[in-house]
Amino acid sequence: MADFLKNKISLTVMSAVLSVFTLIAYHWAFFRLVTDNVKADLNGVLITVSLVVLMLALNFFFYTLVLYLGRIVGKCLLALLFVGNAVCLYFINTYQVLVTDKMMGNVFNTQYSEASGFFSGQALLYILFLGILPAVYLFVQKTDYGKPKRFFAGAGLSLALALLIAFGNMTNWPWIDRHATKLGSLLMPWSYTVNSIRFYNAEKKRNRKAIPLPDARIATPGKDVCVLIIGESARRENFSLYGYGKPTNPLLEKDSVTALMAEAAATYTTAGVKAILDHKPTKKLYEILPNYLFRNGVDVTWRTTNWGEPPVHIDKYYKAKDLQKMNPEADGKYDEILLAGLKEEILSCTKDKMLVILHTSTSHGPTYNKKYPAKFEVFTPVCTTVEMAKANPKELMNAYDNTIVYTDYLVHSVIEMLKDVPQRRSCVLFVSDHGESLGEGNLYMHGVPMAVAPKEQIEIPFIVWTSDKNLKIRPDQKVGQYHVFHSVLSFLGIDSPVYDQEKDIFAGNKN
Repeated sequence: MADFLKNKISLTVMSAVLSVFTLIAYHWAFFRLVTDNVKADLNGVLITVSLVVLMLALNFFFYTLVLYLGRIVGKCLLALLFVGNAVCLYFINTYQVLVTDKMMGNVFNTQYSEASGFFSGQALLYILFLGILPAVYLFVQKTDYGKPKRFFAGAGLSLALALLIAFGNMTNWPWIDRHATKLGSLLMPWSYTVNSIRFYNAEKKRNRKAIPLPDARIATPGKDVCVLIIGESARRENFSLYGYGKPTNPLLEKDSVTALMAEAAATYTTAGVKAILDHKPTKKLYEILPNYLFRNGVDVTWRTTNWGEPPVHIDKYYKAKDLQKMNPEADGKYDEILLAGLKEEILSCTKDKMLVILHTSTSHGPTYNKKYPAKFEVFTPVCTTVEMAKANPKELMNAYDNTIVYTDYLVHSVIEMLKDVPQRRSCVLFVSDHGESLGEGNLYMHGVPMAVAPKEQIEIPFIVWTSDKNLKIRPDQKVGQYHVFHSVLSFLGIDSPVYDQEKDIFAGNKN
């Protein structure tokens, strides 16, 4: 073996070897998608074979170009891509994700504490055998780069073959276009490299200065407080408030809450949270709810164990570590840290109107069993592996259901806290950023594009409680995340030109 590696091989052979390896090692999911979506006829075979040849030709062109022009730098770049391919493939195979620009946004917005929960011993095997070993071979194997004439011939012929295949299949372009999003999300290394660039370009636009909303005014007297709890990956289907068979909401069922039917505007955190805080569906960055109310004289507090929200510009923005420093006696491991010192903060508020936003992370996978204290492990046994596709379905569901039991406790605790603050008329809104897949259709977690997303990732809880017994809530209406902005304005008595009565869940409380 050592003698074999000492012998130089031509750039043509090296590019061919890497092309075949890339096709076989990294694209099982890609071709599984292809075969699942073509007809079992001659044209289906033509599409599949054409994609195989096209991928080989394009990979050959790419490897020839990078190795000849880059030499050692090119090998370093390819080594990084091999490791990236291995990591990406692990997530595709383990969690059935689609690597879109939105998914890359989830990656870049995930903290190490959460990211580490996704990895297992199997991930190390992926990285070792499909990432590190190919990279080592790349550096150990000596390569004869040949003369420029051979380089141009090899690159030119492979590119010509790719173009021939592409234009020879013009009649199948509609099929390619129809499945382009899914196919592109499984194509290595283009899925994560191109979509990373797309994400950062979108972020650059999104992080520009927010468009200010028209000035608002406080139109009603009296002291009011609204607590908005943004849930994480909480799907409506598993709340007993909505008819789920297991008692996941034993406390809220006794709290006289109203459970509204709602759908998320997106299947990933950044877009879901933005929708909750926006006044209307838009890709533009308008002034979001906390910033808007803060600018117009409302006392606003943001407490979070999560991330992914648009830029928040208020005085009282606290992460878990900040709350832990302020309340050293509190347990900072779970979302209950968001409640530490909250009652005292509400009591000490000198302004008439107050908004508190609690951004939780309670039901974020894959380590559901680590998102709640031991006393909330009501349903057993629970799944303890991050390889969800290999988990016992019942154990996976038990672990997830326990996060809903903990969510029930958190929301109930806020309600009980506000009952002890009779000086203020109070309201609690619990809305999730998106739902969650738990194996239905072989999908796990979230992030599937909305066009093909299953109901489990879209249908969310929208739970309301208020201390004002005269304030009615329209129980039969279907609502969405954009109802939050206008309902909060309504409850706090804020008169604003952007207020939309149709998106106000409170009947008879119009500005």
